[in-house]
Amino acid sequence: MEESPVEDQRQVMEFRLPDLGEGLADAELVSWTVEVGDTVELNQVIAEVETAKAQVALPCPYAGTIVELLAQPGDTVPVGAPLIRVQTTADAPAERQSVLVGYGPDSEPAASRRARMAAAKAALPDTAGPASDPADGTPALGVRPGPFGDGESRTQSSRPAATPAARKLAREMGVDLSSVTGTGPDGAITVEDLHDVRPATEIARRETRATDHIPIHTAPPVTPMRPAHVLRPASSERETRTPVSGVRKRTAAAMVASAQHIPQASTFVTTDFTGSMELLDHLRATPTFSGLTLTPLALVAKATLVALSEFPEINSHWDDPHQEIVTKHFVNLGIAVATARGLLVPSIKEAQSLSLRDLCVEIGKAAELARSGTALPADLTGGTFTITNVGVFGVDTGVPLVNPGEAAILCLGSIRKKPWVHRDELAVRWVTTLGLSFDHRLIDGEQGARFLANVAALLEDPLTLLGRV
Repeated sequence: MEESPVEDQRQVMEFRLPDLGEGLADAELVSWTVEVGDTVELNQVIAEVETAKAQVALPCPYAGTIVELLAQPGDTVPVGAPLIRVQTTADAPAERQSVLVGYGPDSEPAASRRARMAAAKAALPDTAGPASDPADGTPALGVRPGPFGDGESRTQSSRPAATPAARKLAREMGVDLSSVTGTGPDGAITVEDLHDVRPATEIARRETRATDHIPIHTAPPVTPMRPAHVLRPASSERETRTPVSGVRKRTAAAMVASAQHIPQASTFVTTDFTGSMELLDHLRATPTFSGLTLTPLALVAKATLVALSEFPEINSHWDDPHQEIVTKHFVNLGIAVATARGLLVPSIKEAQSLSLRDLCVEIGKAAELARSGTALPADLTGGTFTITNVGVFGVDTGVPLVNPGEAAILCLGSIRKKPWVHRDELAVRWVTTLGLSFDHRLIDGEQGARFLANVAALLEDPLTLLGRV
């Protein structure tokens, strides 16, 4: 955190955006909780910012009066850029290091950290209510929303190192920074590195014209576009325009990256889920699961973890820069959760070592963290395999996009009673459809199909999971 005096004689102090960790170079200002003229106390939350990985409440390192707000909500602020100026009071307490909500010292107990985060969130404006829970208590789930790390290390960044100016220019040019070699300090990409890079839109346009046999005519004169600084109306009688920011903006970037850089294939299987439903009913009545919400998702997650132990190549990712397949010997299981802010994917660390009961508990915690907005960056990064549950919306199946940094994503569809041939007789059974999308560079069709069939077989005869639940 860097602060510099602006006018010593007036004791006006400038607070700059601190390094939020995780290798992040900037953050988006979501909202201010103070205005010019307000009096603030030491470490009072003054703003909320959003990085590529989480929302963070910023505390003020000074006590005094707000003199100037140097950024507006929606601005992308580079680390080290000034945010606010505060005129300190004569009797202000001595400055001490402020602790960012979500970045407290490691020695702080988890319970205390969560309580402090909840208190800080309560001080922020309530812009959206919590998502309503389905009647059966199953987390509302969907496709993973944002760029995530590869799970190797907390200190590794999920995107290339680049100066803020280079990152902004790359967005304007439509250039993927992962394809650019940086020449700056520690290999960071600079503006100069982008000078010889052609924008993706320009390349696509040239390729289209090269193969198009229809003559290209000069377009007629058009009315000049309005200056960029003139804002369009947010809404009209016929349409509504909503600025894209926050989770939605980062979701879009991640999904575009997934579609552009990962050659994806999908496979599906419809399976008899009756045995699993009967096992769930039996387990719910036991003391072990008393007080817990045991859903089909938990059993599907357990079956998936067992199958991953038999098909380790599915728990991997393609390392593009080094042209290597990185196979993980642990499973950080991502659970896609629909929230009021958008789709988030908290990951359950070392899920392969959890019992069914522990897995049930952790899925509930992950969904609550995502919905409450109290998930830490560590909670939202490092996933190695993801499950998305579209069945809670009454959808039979889906084709989710593979999350960057992973090799596959499993989709659980709705579980319904349907006519089914069981032991050569027509019967009414619980039936569901599972879908698997996978990176075809490292997973062949046979591997993907065998893995999915293995998951389905475990769910069709869940007694094979006994001893592993």
